[in-house]
Amino acid sequence: MKPPRPAFADDLAASLQEAFRLLANAVPDRRSPLHTPTVATLDESGAPSLRTVVLRGFDADARRLRFHTDRRSDKARGIARDGRVMMHFYDAALHVQMRVAGHAMLHLDDAVADAAWAASQRSSRMCYAAPDASGAIVASPPAAPKDSDIGRPHFAAVVIGFHRLEWLWLAAAGHQRARFIWDDAGNLTADWIAP
Repeated sequence: MKPPRPAFADDLAASLQEAFRLLANAVPDRRSPLHTPTVATLDESGAPSLRTVVLRGFDADARRLRFHTDRRSDKARGIARDGRVMMHFYDAALHVQMRVAGHAMLHLDDAVADAAWAASQRSSRMCYAAPDASGAIVASPPAAPKDSDIGRPHFAAVVIGFHRLEWLWLAAAGHQRARFIWDDAGNLTADWIAP
């Protein structure tokens, strides 16, 4: 017997609600494929640059996503130059793809960064304790740092305020694709678009 067609398949509001539910669940669920999205920034030549990040926060009401990075990284430099970013989420088991576009802001030595650092596990903090900047050429693979607290000066929280979300549900009976755009006043326009 075929499972019933989910409500979000034919309802724009339900599609957005499902997208937000999946993003909220992906923050604490390390096993969710949506926990590790791809983020695109612009490099110094204006070309797109992609990498995988860990989704650390989602605020549906404010339409904000958060991940962490090393402030010495190319990613941080790219965001500082031009905050336009896009995130790509894909869950093969759920047959869901989302693309989220917005503006990223680096938080270095403020309350947002301090709270994010304080909430980070020691193993996550160790990522920022390396003596060399991310992407630096080194003579040999560096030894693992021993003190996670020395990483705080290198830590940055990145908060993305998003204005567009595209939702694609892949289904044998017909793919469904929706686009949600918020204007500067927060007014939403929602449309079905061709998959």
